[in-house]
Amino acid sequence: MSSHADRLAALRAQLQSDRLDGFVVPLTDEHMSEYVGSYAQRLAWLTGFEGSAGTAVVLPEEAAIFTDGRYTVQVRAQVDGDHWSYQSIPDTSVAEWLQANAADGARIGYDPWLHTADWVKRAKKALAEKGAELIAVTRNPIDAVWADRPQPSTARLSVQGDAHAGRSSAAKRQEMADWLKEKKADAAVLSALESIAWTFNVRGTDVSHTPVALAFALVSDDGTADLFVASEKLGDDVRQHLGNGVRVHERADFEPFLKTLRGKSVVVDPQLAVAAIFETLEGAGAKVIAARDPSVLPRAIKNETEIAGHVAAQVRDGAAIVRFLRWLSIEAPKGGVTELSAAAKLQDFRAATGLLADLSFDTISGAGPNAALPHYRVSEESNRPLEMDSIYLVDSGGQYRDGTTDITRTVIVGTPTAEMKDRFTRVLKGNIAIDTALFPAGTRGVQLDTLARQFLWAAGVDYAHGTGHGVGAYLSVHEGPQRISPAGSSQAGGDEPLKPGMILSNEPGYYKTGDYGIRIENLILVVPREIAGAEKEMLGFETLTFAPIDRRLIDTDLLTGAERRWLNDYHARVVAVIGPELEGEDRAWLEAECAPL
Repeated sequence: MSSHADRLAALRAQLQSDRLDGFVVPLTDEHMSEYVGSYAQRLAWLTGFEGSAGTAVVLPEEAAIFTDGRYTVQVRAQVDGDHWSYQSIPDTSVAEWLQANAADGARIGYDPWLHTADWVKRAKKALAEKGAELIAVTRNPIDAVWADRPQPSTARLSVQGDAHAGRSSAAKRQEMADWLKEKKADAAVLSALESIAWTFNVRGTDVSHTPVALAFALVSDDGTADLFVASEKLGDDVRQHLGNGVRVHERADFEPFLKTLRGKSVVVDPQLAVAAIFETLEGAGAKVIAARDPSVLPRAIKNETEIAGHVAAQVRDGAAIVRFLRWLSIEAPKGGVTELSAAAKLQDFRAATGLLADLSFDTISGAGPNAALPHYRVSEESNRPLEMDSIYLVDSGGQYRDGTTDITRTVIVGTPTAEMKDRFTRVLKGNIAIDTALFPAGTRGVQLDTLARQFLWAAGVDYAHGTGHGVGAYLSVHEGPQRISPAGSSQAGGDEPLKPGMILSNEPGYYKTGDYGIRIENLILVVPREIAGAEKEMLGFETLTFAPIDRRLIDTDLLTGAERRWLNDYHARVVAVIGPELEGEDRAWLEAECAPL
């Protein structure tokens, strides 16, 4: 089955054999991960779509793929419109589409290990109104036809020591135990891979670019825990690190273990745990308490050690970025630099630090019209050269033991148009507005999002992604629950109150389809702010990312005096922070790029 059309046909034949009239294929795994291991890449295998968010639905005569505004162009380039219809989230939903398109009395299959209980409830209701059923499968039909499906990773875990974690696993589990007692609960399920990595101070390599290991866990009200992970993944160092307070089981024993919890009160996160966990516990006679995973908020609020590590990682990463930008300024105008070669060169500069564990995501290396795709992923087929008088956008990050980085810089090769400068400056103004915002404690990211968009809105334009996402500590580059996003956004989380210690991205953008794209991204830390005469506890942001912003793309007439001072001050800090990491021509180039406007 070399073609995606063949794969779709094979799946339809399997559904007919399974007495199903349709099947829902999400892009996730049994941990509701954003990025998944190769064994769980069912959506990409079936459709060809390589974005990081999407769902497909297959019916006997129709098939649809659902993506949000970040992937409007990409999905059409990667998924064959002769076989799939393109559906936009949030304009419609899988449940609504099924209600409109499934036949009366249809049996629509779903894998309960790949959907939340809330999604199942909504989909069942929508189908019931059509006289159709949602049917849980015991074996995913894609797995039945995916003959060369990769096996889950067997890579070993590693210890994330207290020198990087800042707190012991025992201390974290005891805090959870105290919380469980307040809830009058016996245990909490941890199914998100980042939660398990953080709670047990371990890391893994089972998912590209995210240092996590495939596992499940339960933390009990006495501070002990049960960890479910393939035994071949545990070396003596990890077993010793886990200690007697952690009982280790095979990962395959997780579901049977849940069936033994009759009469127990168990906390399960309805946003992070799959429906199968709820269904298994309820079927076993346990009392399920739907509440947030107790590691989520402590994980998002970085401790002093994690913040210090992140600052160190940013300095190291920033020096690599500066070396790359200088190289690019010399080589791109000569011709011969492509999106792929630029991304490879940037990775080389990061690797030269000697401390790079991985990239934090596939580098978004977009030249000209490809830069207009917010989540563009360069391939041999799409690879473009960097051409004169065109924009190049590079969004990238590194995974280091002491921190996770994420930075976007947009540069001009040659001379920009007046429109490019106008749009770039409006994006910069939005970035500055977020960076300098002051707000009372309890403010949500959704309340700040407009600050970044106001200057683009004034010109009648906007961007179809959130302004900022949370970032982990040597964990996921996209970490909840905090984010800066519009109300009603498909990227949930903007309603979380921002708290000191949270790290977010600040990344407004502008994208002109078929022409160019712009994004400026720094990471920022939520910190307390002292304001004379303030009657409330006030917060603001501290900038963590340091690298030059391309002054050739700035229309200085659009900047206020305060914005000009911010940029000059920022560039002075770039020199002060990154300069000591550089020598010779690299340092001289940096100082020239950061000269005051």
